[in-house]
Amino acid sequence: MSNVIVLDNGGGLIKAGNGGERDPSTIIPNCLYRPLSSKKFLHPTPTTEEDLTSAAVRRPIDRGYLINQDLQRDIWNHLFSNLLHINPSNSSLLLTEPLFSPPSIERATDELVFEDFGFNSLFIADSPRLVHLYENFTLNYGVKRIDLGGKALTNFLKELVSYRSVSVTDESFIMDDVKEKLCFVSLDVARDLKIARRRGDNNFFRCTYVLPDGVTHTKGFVKDPR
Repeated sequence: MSNVIVLDNGGGLIKAGNGGERDPSTIIPNCLYRPLSSKKFLHPTPTTEEDLTSAAVRRPIDRGYLINQDLQRDIWNHLFSNLLHINPSNSSLLLTEPLFSPPSIERATDELVFEDFGFNSLFIADSPRLVHLYENFTLNYGVKRIDLGGKALTNFLKELVSYRSVSVTDESFIMDDVKEKLCFVSLDVARDLKIARRRGDNNFFRCTYVLPDGVTHTKGFVKDPR
């Protein structure tokens, strides 16, 4: 009986693990990065502790679609061999894919799965979407896709901070961390905007994010308000 690998291949993160597990066993950025201290691109790991300030980043996914097959092959090879420690030829793969993927991208994905890694079988699961269903079938003509995701929010946050404070236009890793630790979805936008405009202790949203200095700490963190 073959092992089943579940792979959520996102534009920002890869979440992977064995079928039947409650949570993914491995979560890593879906990219290669080159810190200022290195001359070559490196594979990120779940416990990467390097200073990622101004690190150059290469990503195989853009707006949910595969755009660099060779880069994705390199990242998957690192994932399967060094992190999950599996033999694809003895495994089946459940892979997420966005709706409306062009046939050329579907073929590129099939080549990666079967020709490059030799998986026994492949099941494609649609990435999470709100869609119309009729008798268990998706009504594709009723689905609208908006090319807006986490990367767009990170870029918007970089613009806000750069215009108001210090330039962070090259700090994708840092601003991703800021977004994940400090941003939230408002359930009452008008009320929360009023709170955000308050000064001093009356502003419940005010907080301090300490940037990495490359000496005492290589990663940014949220300062304890106490």
